[in-house]
Parts: sequence; C-alpha cells; structure tokens
Amino acid sequence: MKFTKLSLVATLAVSAAVAGGDIAPAPVVVEEAPKTTIDGKLTGYYITADNGKPTYDMFDKDWSQLGLAATLNVNHKFTDNIAMNLGAVGYVNTNRDIPFDYIGEYFEGQDNGAFINVANITATLMDTTFILGRQLLNTPMLSGFDWLLAPGSFEAYTVANSSIENVTLIGSYVRTWRVNNTGDNWIKLTDIDDGNNWTVSAAYDNKTISGSIWFYNVDAGAAVSPDKYTQIYVDGGYDFGVAKLLAQYVNTNYNTDTIDDSNVFGVKGTATLGSFDLMAAYVNVSDNVAGWVGVMDGLYTSSWNTATGGSEGNNFKVEAATEFAGISASASYAYYEYKDSAVNNNDGHEIDVILGYDFKNTDIVVIKDMDLNVVYTNTNYGADTSDINALEVYANYKF
Repeated sequence: MKFTKLSLVATLAVSAAVAGGDIAPAPVVVEEAPKTTIDGKLTGYYITADNGKPTYDMFDKDWSQLGLAATLNVNHKFTDNIAMNLGAVGYVNTNRDIPFDYIGEYFEGQDNGAFINVANITATLMDTTFILGRQLLNTPMLSGFDWLLAPGSFEAYTVANSSIENVTLIGSYVRTWRVNNTGDNWIKLTDIDDGNNWTVSAAYDNKTISGSIWFYNVDAGAAVSPDKYTQIYVDGGYDFGVAKLLAQYVNTNYNTDTIDDSNVFGVKGTATLGSFDLMAAYVNVSDNVAGWVGVMDGLYTSSWNTATGGSEGNNFKVEAATEFAGISASASYAYYEYKDSAVNNNDGHEIDVILGYDFKNTDIVVIKDMDLNVVYTNTNYGADTSDINALEVYANYKF
C-alpha cells in the first residue's frame, strides 16, 4: 500500500552461509564488543481534503494540516545474537484550533507529543529468531499500517524459524496495539473478552512458486462489529517470468452462531509491458464483511484509503506504474460493492495517483538522503455518499 511498509517475513528471515574448501587451522575467535547503531528520519506531512462536502475548500487553512515529526531508531547489540531495538517519535502540528477532521483534526490526536513506538529485545538461536516487546507487524490480516507520521505498532511476542529451505514459520502473540495516527494510546487487547490474540503461519517461496497459510485467533474482535473470530488465510502464486498469477482465500468464523461467517476469494495478475508494471485484481467478499486487525487489510483490491474487507460483493482493481526521469508514478482505479441497504447506490470506488522522487542520485549532498511524495485520492464509500478528494504531500530526510 504505502511506499514504506515493513514485511514481517522479510524482517524475520534468517540467512546462513556455508563455505567449503581445504581444511585450515581454526581461526582465533575474538568476541565483538557491544555495538550501538543510531539512525532515523525527519518527516514533513501536509494533507488537505474536502470530505465530500461543498463547504470544505481544499488548500484552505481550515481544511488542511501540516505535521512535522522526528523518528529516532537505536539498535544496541549486546552480542552477535542478542540486540535491543528502540524507536521514538516526536511530532508537532503546525495548524492549531481548526475544524479539519479528515484525520481527526491533528496528526496523532494531539497538537504535539512523543511516544516510544518500538522497544524490543531480539534474540537469534541458530535458525530461530525471537522478538519480545513493541514491534512492527505486517501480516495479511493483522498489520500496523505505515501511514502519516508513524506506523501502527504492537506489543507482542514473536518467533520465526527458517530451518527448512525456502520455508518460514512464524508465531506471534499480541498483547497491545497502538493504532496508526493515535499518538501514545495503546489498546490492551488482553483486556477484551478472553484476551487471546495470536497468529501462526507457514510460508514457502522458491522465487517461482510461493504460498502461505495463516491462522488468526482474535478475541479483541468482540469489542467491534461483527464479533470476535478465528480466521484462516491462504494464498499462493506462480511466477511465469513475464507475468505472475496469485490467488487468496480468507474464511472468517465469527463466534456468535447468528452472525454469518465471511468468505473471501481473490485473484491477481501482474506483468511488465515495456516500462510499465501492470496489475489487475478481482476479489469477492460474500456472506459478511471480513475480519482484520489494522487500518488496512491484505486483500488484493484494497487501495490507499479503502479496505476491501469492509465490502460485500464483487470488487476489482487495475493499476499501472512506471518510472521516468527518476520519478516513480502509479495510477489505479478500484470498484467496490457494498451490502444492499435502504439507499439506492451502494457502489463505491477509489482513484489513486501516486508520485515519488528519491534524491539519492543528485549531486547536492544535503538532500541525497531525502525523498518527496505526492498522493491524490478520490474515494467513495457507497451508501449514496459524495466523493472525497484528498491530497497528501510528504517528505522524508533520513539520517
């Protein structure tokens, strides 16, 4: 979805190298001293929207917000196998006392503030990695979502194993959740219903054939509609070289017998034609909306603003992306079908135009670590609502 989205599998993948050759005397083992690495980024984020209302004027100060944030990441290695990770975010909103409500008036819910988004211990034992504490998770139907000033985060206990070639096994037990754009507000998922929220998965990828299966138990679903649930997510793909075909299936089994379970089936194809990367996807959501944890789900037709799991019916999306003069550009159109209601029109849509430029190839040293991004969206959520136009412009400077 976003330009910067952390993959859980990629983050936890453990690689090993084995060298062969003549037998040589064993080298003297010298234990490395503890090592600390510090990096981060500065972010400026401007957003304006008309909220689908004729009284809202885009670019007017009353209907715009500019947020500034600094993210500091610290990694301290105690040994080669044990490390501590900290990620702190401080932010300020430059426009105060305004009625703008597209993102809740302020970025992160307050005019200024700070919070610890990541704080964990990572330990590796052979082919197994443990992450204990606040961390970023990005699984198909449970995700922190990287948008605005900082990604959503979870306090969780995660373990990943890659002992089998091309296979990654993952398990994660989630305790708390900082929803994207809510500041230092952590929801204690363990206090909701039975308090058990976890996922286990197995993924296979040999570069040609890929697939994964995830099982979710989400008791925290009892706090929202429809209900708490268990869920099975399965996907698979085959890379033909010139094109790639993928499919996914999701079954959400809600706890209450009187609530219909949800079934989702989706297919997606991608191909490269000249300098353009093309994508087309279709997803059907039947019987009920799907369950997911996060602002966005992992269904193929989801867009910048719209999560497909909230629809009921047939959905499709087409997208084209390219790069020219150092500018990455993509344009997409998605159609969403919502459950029949008393209104006449239950069709929704989203149009996204996304531009990005990375200054890494410039000769100007002071901006080589900077990127600039522009996102225009036109979104309609059905139910006879008006189109919502929004423009987001954000820049990151990494250090």
